[in-house]
Amino acid sequence: MYPILTRGYLAALLLAWALSGCAGAKPQPAPTLYQQLGGEQGIHAIVEDFAYRLADDPELVGFFANTNIDYFVGSLADYLCVVSDGPCVYQGAPMDKAHQHMGIHEADFNRLVDALQATLLAQPISASARNQLLKRLAAQHAAVMRYQ
Repeated sequence: MYPILTRGYLAALLLAWALSGCAGAKPQPAPTLYQQLGGEQGIHAIVEDFAYRLADDPELVGFFANTNIDYFVGSLADYLCVVSDGPCVYQGAPMDKAHQHMGIHEADFNRLVDALQATLLAQPISASARNQLLKRLAAQHAAVMRYQ
């Protein structure tokens, strides 16, 4: 009987020790979309790839012919950072004002989205993060197309 009592006591002690670790552990918060996109470096990689895709697309590059590319890239990075719950501040124009005189048609918008999807697929981010970002950006469709 003594060996059984010792095993039972040891088992109870091990169980209490294991459970005590659970009681003190705080659940980790889910990573923000910004973190899932790779933070500042990830956003920079997305914007750089995307800008090259736009420049290489003969149907889209014209929309940026009179644009200060450095400003555009920086502003887009800040915008994506804010949209993905990052620590940045976007100081650019609201989407409706920024796009009001560009003459964007639905086909242009869809082509740009295709370029963004290709960019996101080329990055080391999860499908969930890609879809979250696209969903958040899709909410701006009406503002971008407002004056068309």
